[in-house]
Amino acid sequence: MLRNNLFFKTSELKFISSYARRMNDELNSGDIGYYHLIHTSLELIDESLEFIKDKTHIKNIVLVGMGGSSCGVKALQNLLFDEKENDRELLILDNTSSHSFAQILKKLKLEESLFLITSKTGNTIEVVSLFKLIIAHFGIEFSRIRDYFVFITDRDSKLHKEGENLKVKTFFIPNNVGGRFSVLSAVGIVPLCFCGYNAKALLDGAKQCFEDFFIHKKEEILQKAYHYCTHKNANINVLFSYGDSFKGFNEWYIQLIAESLGKKQGYKRIGLTPIALIGARDQHSFLQLIMDGPKNKTISFLRVLNSKKSPVIPNIDFEFLDSSSNGVSLHNLLNAQCEATMNALIAENLSVDLIELDYLDAWHTGYLMYYYELFTSTCGIMLGIDTYNQPGVEIGKLILKKILDAQTNS
Repeated sequence: MLRNNLFFKTSELKFISSYARRMNDELNSGDIGYYHLIHTSLELIDESLEFIKDKTHIKNIVLVGMGGSSCGVKALQNLLFDEKENDRELLILDNTSSHSFAQILKKLKLEESLFLITSKTGNTIEVVSLFKLIIAHFGIEFSRIRDYFVFITDRDSKLHKEGENLKVKTFFIPNNVGGRFSVLSAVGIVPLCFCGYNAKALLDGAKQCFEDFFIHKKEEILQKAYHYCTHKNANINVLFSYGDSFKGFNEWYIQLIAESLGKKQGYKRIGLTPIALIGARDQHSFLQLIMDGPKNKTISFLRVLNSKKSPVIPNIDFEFLDSSSNGVSLHNLLNAQCEATMNALIAENLSVDLIELDYLDAWHTGYLMYYYELFTSTCGIMLGIDTYNQPGVEIGKLILKKILDAQTNS
């Protein structure tokens, strides 16, 4: 299971119950599609497995996407490192970096590779550009693009139309599912199925989170969102994740929170600023600022209670070196460091919460990602903003288009 312990004073239900009702209204409106992916994505599993079952020659799945089309998949790949049932490698191209592009493509043989061109709008300039570069790199004829590519996009998008033109297999993202909330749609389910991960367990975990919030009326998400959104001094939320497997998840968390909650409201600028750290490594860098710097931060700790594969530190005694960790498993040392750091911050009267997963597997990963999607939606309602748009990003895209047009015409 997932437990969320709150180390701050919670509010009476009468102050937050109206937000719960508005979350239910948003769910029942049908306008926000990610709530329903726990059901609607089940058929994607069968469709994905049916498509890939006879492609035994494929050894590499290469996802090409940006932002919401890649961050969630990278998180899943990192978190489910020990859950694969086949030998296919999942590679992710998510930047217009010449170095990254060259490093990934030099590993690939065309006949052993399948590229997933992923863009919700179907016209993401970075994704389209990388798509063209892959075609040119391997010298793929237009008539054979369908042999090496799969498209993941909205129905009736430009990419969908191009897919029909090129006869490329296309998996669809529901139109009412925003990019950064799309990890449980075809964006995440298709590559997971292709690479042998347990997509059904992922959706089952997310479904349990849905039921805990909407049916069993668990309060932790509401209480946490209300406290962090109404805090008088802190508008920065630090996610302190203990374990390197959370690196991709931290990136996803930053995108989810920043792009969803950083908005203008008239002339007022509001939002929570996300910072993501990895414990215990970042105890030796950022922790000093949290402890003794401005008290403008809330801190969420994230850890896994049990590890199936963790070496035990041997009972080796030196004359001068510390022996306090002798006989302790490496995983338990990591969690003890989490506990010690958390208690130090609580003693400083900072607002802290702790998320604990029993195990790191597909079920708990699904629960965790759905938890943070619900948390983000709840914060958006409490802040009085549109959680699902990104007008600031769109302005940059328009300026980029003008710059590229000028370069082309010069």
